[in-house]
Amino acid sequence: MKIDHISLLVSSLETSMPYYECLLPQLGFVESKPQVWTDGEGFFFQFLQAHPDTRPYERYGAGMNHLGFGATSAEQVMQIRHSMHAAGFAVPDLKNLGGSLALFMKDADGIRFEVTYYAPGAAVVG
Repeated sequence: MKIDHISLLVSSLETSMPYYECLLPQLGFVESKPQVWTDGEGFFFQFLQAHPDTRPYERYGAGMNHLGFGATSAEQVMQIRHSMHAAGFAVPDLKNLGGSLALFMKDADGIRFEVTYYAPGAAVVG
């Protein structure tokens, strides 16, 4: 059994989709229909409008903390950071994690994405 999709509820599709339309193609995803993106290998992201008056994402609250993607090179991490910044999105500095290079970003609702190139032999999770 494998994970086949993640549904992300955002406070505003109008605000959030430009972010994802810039980020997801760089991670190897294509839009298969409005607000649904696939990696072409059976995994999908679906974006839905959150209901009004619901609780927003909290960085250290219970629930999903972040989504992590493994880059094929340090250059790919740097390129994604550059592209997101050039598109007008706030992006933090890159983090050197003992030879691994990581980019930690967040969308308009605070949902965090990690893109990391792992040095040979480095563990994906601690």
